[in-house]
Amino acid sequence: MSLKEKIIHDSLRLFSLKGFLGTSLQDILAAANTSKGGFYNHFKSKEDLFYFVLDEARRIWRTKNLAGLDEIDDPVGKIIKLLQNFRDQYLKDSEDFPGGCVFITLSVELNDQRPHLSQEITKGFVGLKNMLHRLLELGKETGEFNNSIDSGMVTEILFAGMLGASVIFGIDKSAESLEQSINALISYVESLKE
Repeated sequence: MSLKEKIIHDSLRLFSLKGFLGTSLQDILAAANTSKGGFYNHFKSKEDLFYFVLDEARRIWRTKNLAGLDEIDDPVGKIIKLLQNFRDQYLKDSEDFPGGCVFITLSVELNDQRPHLSQEITKGFVGLKNMLHRLLELGKETGEFNNSIDSGMVTEILFAGMLGASVIFGIDKSAESLEQSINALISYVESLKE
């Protein structure tokens, strides 16, 4: 791992635990075992680093949450696999995200303090909602889902449920509680089938 990659990875862990504003440059230097010169050789500022960390967090999110979705043909199966991956591979990833979902931590923290950074995180939330909506619409087209379901409303329910499960798991770290939350969403998706 190069110094730049180490700074990004260690900063991602710190942001997950302490947020962007709560993480000082000194925290980053200590975690990466580098100097200010080592840092500034790779990043113009802490805010510049933020974008690299966000890209890495998105890459990890895609790798963990989308794993195996291409092997599933039906939209219902894809949504269920996404929810299972979210529970088992993403939220339980204490190596990359020891403080829980970094996107929630940062979006809540930065919304008022640094809205331009918060907007970058919101793009990912919009992308997730669009993916869920697309799968629901496809499921209606293929007859897997009842044609009368409101895809927009179901998207909001699933999205809110995923965020809620993230927040609760971030607070109590209870695998049992997380299992119950995600299983409830899976049962809800299955109840929408024709």
